[in-house]
Amino acid sequence: MKKGDIVQYIGCNDTQINWGNNDNPRSFLIVGKKYIIKMVEVHSYHTKIKLHNVTGMFNSVCFERT
Repeated sequence: MKKGDIVQYIGCNDTQINWGNNDNPRSFLIVGKKYIIKMVEVHSYHTKIKLHNVTGMFNSVCFERT
Protein backbone atom coordinates (compact mmCIF):
# COMPACT_ATOMS: atom_id res chain seq x y z
CA MET A 1 0.00 0.00 0.00
CA LYS A 2 1.19 3.46 -0.81
CA LYS A 3 -0.01 7.05 -0.81
CA GLY A 4 -2.73 7.53 -3.42
CA ASP A 5 -3.85 3.89 -3.47
CA ILE A 6 -7.58 3.20 -3.30
CA VAL A 7 -8.47 0.74 -0.56
CA GLN A 8 -11.71 -0.88 0.54
CA TYR A 9 -12.53 -1.16 4.24
CA ILE A 10 -13.16 -4.83 5.04
CA GLY A 11 -13.73 -4.49 8.79
CA CYS A 12 -11.56 -4.69 11.88
CA ASN A 13 -11.55 -6.75 15.04
CA ASP A 14 -10.37 -5.72 18.52
CA THR A 15 -6.95 -7.37 18.11
CA GLN A 16 -6.29 -5.56 14.81
CA ILE A 17 -7.26 -2.24 16.36
CA ASN A 18 -5.25 -2.71 19.55
CA TRP A 19 -2.12 -4.03 17.79
CA GLY A 20 0.17 -1.00 17.63
CA ASN A 21 -2.41 1.27 19.26
CA ASN A 22 -4.40 2.00 16.10
CA ASP A 23 -7.54 4.12 16.03
CA ASN A 24 -10.91 2.36 15.96
CA PRO A 25 -12.55 2.76 12.53
CA ARG A 26 -15.72 0.78 13.30
CA SER A 27 -17.85 3.71 14.39
CA PHE A 28 -17.39 5.81 11.24
CA LEU A 29 -15.93 3.80 8.32
CA ILE A 30 -18.33 1.76 6.21
CA VAL A 31 -17.52 -1.85 5.33
CA GLY A 32 -17.24 -2.12 1.55
CA LYS A 33 -16.66 1.61 1.00
CA LYS A 34 -13.51 2.73 -0.83
CA TYR A 35 -11.07 5.29 0.54
CA ILE A 36 -7.88 6.96 -0.71
CA ILE A 37 -4.66 6.58 1.29
CA LYS A 38 -3.17 9.90 2.36
CA MET A 39 -0.16 8.53 4.27
CA VAL A 40 1.51 5.20 5.06
CA GLU A 41 3.49 4.59 8.25
CA VAL A 42 5.45 1.30 8.27
CA HIS A 43 6.40 -0.26 11.62
CA SER A 44 8.29 -3.48 12.44
CA TYR A 45 5.23 -5.69 12.74
CA HIS A 46 2.37 -3.68 11.23
CA THR A 47 1.56 -0.80 8.90
CA LYS A 48 -0.72 2.12 9.69
CA ILE A 49 -2.55 4.13 7.07
CA LYS A 50 -4.17 7.55 7.15
CA LEU A 51 -7.07 8.17 4.77
CA HIS A 52 -8.06 11.36 2.95
CA ASN A 53 -10.74 13.30 4.86
CA VAL A 54 -10.78 10.79 7.75
CA THR A 55 -9.32 11.41 11.21
CA GLY A 56 -7.11 8.66 12.65
CA MET A 57 -4.47 6.07 11.79
CA PHE A 58 -5.69 2.56 11.02
CA ASN A 59 -4.18 -0.92 10.76
CA SER A 60 -3.66 -1.69 7.08
CA VAL A 61 -4.97 -5.25 7.51
CA CYS A 62 -8.46 -3.78 7.86
CA PHE A 63 -8.30 -2.76 4.18
CA GLU A 64 -7.64 -4.32 0.81
CA ARG A 65 -6.37 -2.58 -2.29
CA THR A 66 -8.82 -2.30 -5.16
